[in-house]
Amino acid sequence: MPHAASQEQDESATAPAPRPTRRRLLLTLAGAATLSAVTAVTAGGGRAVAAPAPPGGRTARPAAARLSERVSALLAQLTLDEKTALLHGATDPAGLGQAGYVPGIPRLGIPALRLADGPAGVRVVRRATALPAPVMLAAAFDPALARAYGRVIGHEGRALGQDVLLSPMVNLIRTPYAGRNFETFSEDPLLSADLVAEEIRGIQGEGLVATVKHLALNNQEHDRMSVDVRAGEQTLHETELRGFEAAVAAGAGAVMAAYNKVDGVHATENSALLTDVLRGLWGFDGWVMSDWGAVHSTDAALTAGCDMEMPGGTYFGAALRRAVTEGRVPRDAVDTAVGRLLSVRERFGLLDEATTRPARDAAAGARLALRVATAGATLLRNTARTLPLTGRAARSIAVIGPSGAVPFVSGGGSAHVVPDTATSPLDALRTRAGARATVTYALGEDPYGKPLPATRPARDLDAVGVAAHETWSHRGTLTTTADDDWSFFVHYSGTRPHITLDGDDLFPVRPGVAGYFTGGLGGRAADGLSVRRADRRLAAGTHTLTVTARGGAQGQLFRLRAANGATRAADLAEAVTAARAAHSAVLFAYEDATEGRDRTSLALPGRQEALIEAVTAANPRTTVVLNTSSAVTMPWLAKTAAVLQMYYPGQEGAAATAAVLFGDADPGGRLTQTFPATEDRHPTAGDPRRYPGKDGVEEYGEGIHVGHRWYDAHDETPLFPFGHGLSYTTFVYAAPWITRADDGLDIAFTVVNTGTRTGIEVAQVYAGPSPDLAALGIDQPRRILAGYRRLRLAPGEQRRVTVRVTARTLSSWDPARHRWVLGTGRRRLWVGSSSRALHLTAETRVGAP
Repeated sequence: MPHAASQEQDESATAPAPRPTRRRLLLTLAGAATLSAVTAVTAGGGRAVAAPAPPGGRTARPAAARLSERVSALLAQLTLDEKTALLHGATDPAGLGQAGYVPGIPRLGIPALRLADGPAGVRVVRRATALPAPVMLAAAFDPALARAYGRVIGHEGRALGQDVLLSPMVNLIRTPYAGRNFETFSEDPLLSADLVAEEIRGIQGEGLVATVKHLALNNQEHDRMSVDVRAGEQTLHETELRGFEAAVAAGAGAVMAAYNKVDGVHATENSALLTDVLRGLWGFDGWVMSDWGAVHSTDAALTAGCDMEMPGGTYFGAALRRAVTEGRVPRDAVDTAVGRLLSVRERFGLLDEATTRPARDAAAGARLALRVATAGATLLRNTARTLPLTGRAARSIAVIGPSGAVPFVSGGGSAHVVPDTATSPLDALRTRAGARATVTYALGEDPYGKPLPATRPARDLDAVGVAAHETWSHRGTLTTTADDDWSFFVHYSGTRPHITLDGDDLFPVRPGVAGYFTGGLGGRAADGLSVRRADRRLAAGTHTLTVTARGGAQGQLFRLRAANGATRAADLAEAVTAARAAHSAVLFAYEDATEGRDRTSLALPGRQEALIEAVTAANPRTTVVLNTSSAVTMPWLAKTAAVLQMYYPGQEGAAATAAVLFGDADPGGRLTQTFPATEDRHPTAGDPRRYPGKDGVEEYGEGIHVGHRWYDAHDETPLFPFGHGLSYTTFVYAAPWITRADDGLDIAFTVVNTGTRTGIEVAQVYAGPSPDLAALGIDQPRRILAGYRRLRLAPGEQRRVTVRVTARTLSSWDPARHRWVLGTGRRRLWVGSSSRALHLTAETRVGAP
């Protein structure tokens, strides 16, 4: 499939129809409709040209893969015990810190296999390049950059002793509450498909196996292990599956099955997904592994097409051997799974112990991290030319906010990477401003707390060392003089201390791995200690406090801290004073997101909104820099001078932020997700069946109207639309013209930089619905993203741009015929700078001459 920026692919749309049975929902999989020639008439009324329909052909359940002589020979020599040992994880004796390990078979020369997390860099105990979050990569709208991003991860993964990368994630951003939105790309199927394909090509080009995840409909963390997700047939094919299909076409070696159920069946047992769609419809020839702990059976999972259980062998170890010997699982099924795994390993040279590994290139990783963070920096608002900072504005600056002084590198959970280095934005701004500038700092909002007020009996709880194998305990009282909102913080280096207040466990460990996941700023103190926070309303009086901390094998350091009304007022006053004294203020605001939990609000956490209100009142020349995972609401927006979205920008995020603020680089990012105006005006608001689910079932009631399509369908005005982002210069569009292409249509237009600076523009093409499909009752969005092109233009430069709109983009999945159908009739194309800033219109007729 095409993968250049000018050769976009997407699906059209549908709305929810009566839900068919599971088999019909996923199994009735015909290819695209084979239609006769399609005629496109140029917008100017020129000659008709023909464009082919999408490729067709019915699907069947996949035939057994043809194995190489080497793999066939290995299969013949492996015992049943050895075969099953290759199909599940175990503990790595080397302790490299990666997520998964599969032992080798030494007698046959099959080496061990190591699998590392890696959405934004290779997650092991050693240092690695901490890249910007994938959502920031996506903001660049640049598939070539996604390939370069993949190359860095692929190279480092091999250098750090890894064989398989548990990435990229391509689940769509469906709800702004989802805790892992920063780990994926976009709300749009086309953009996600383009980027995941190129990242996989980059990763695997360096010899590391890529694992696309999580198949399928894993679009939230809430109840992710059990929720039953229901999506109509058309919805599934036109939205969520699009990125997975592109990943398979790009040659992904592995697929990870999701935790959740799909139409009543766990994803790891869902033959409709794993066999009929993945292998039958798309021709996937790699192996399927489970998400960590996502297998719930032996027979059903293996025969459905799940080849590997991770991270252990509860179901695919001794239980699988028993199932084979008892005749419940055919030996052929085991051989098929092992054959898939060995075939991919052979393809990547992972059947040889003597495989050479490259040396890490930390400098190259850092350069790419800076390039991505700069390219994805998205300027949302800029009044009165507040940015870039020049003249007096660049010589007198107040930096405010915790993420101004502490590098916000990455989100939490499996996305966390130990960076080579990370500078704070404050240091980067001071360096860039120069010795003659005055750059002050104020905390504003404290994510780590102040030393706890004295307890009785008096104990210093701010730096307690607990020796190895020892237990430290304290029981005392904390006295408060007024009713107040308190926040308690425990910082610790070992096992989390057990702390109670009036008998209430302040920092309980949540069940499963979620108890160990936390966000990327508030989850870790500047000295590396883990941090947990608990908010409580305390009445005036005496409160009983208990602390028990264990040193474990290595000993540990912990501290207990707090914040209350008095400490918050002091922090706020300091920030206001600093802002008032400076010519310009740069306020860093943040939102911590992590795997294992969803957000509970779209507002900035803590009292950051009050901080922004106070600082902007003191200094109207305030720029807010957002280090957030996803969309946030902004009731304070109108009072700001500028807003710069920097997501989780990786280890070079401070340098990129400074470069954009001072105008050394044009903000090159555009939103890949719509920002809603309020909490109750987005696709999953107000209906618990859509999110987070009701009685264990979640329904994709929005149908094919995901993301920006929903805002169009409901005439809803967002805070910022999909594709939005400002430049430091201005552009105009002109002269659209539609012509024939080998696979669809080409629309050409001219873009001119009418400003005085070199700038970045992301030209976007949107396609309207087909009247003929509408007559058939097939639901379609008002507009879909049909293509895009990232441009860098010098002052006065104009460029003629051509963007491909493929036949797939002009097609919809027909749930009645269970196949792709080309949308014929008169079709409209728009060209613009966002889904709501559409500058040009052209029409074409698609259909028989």
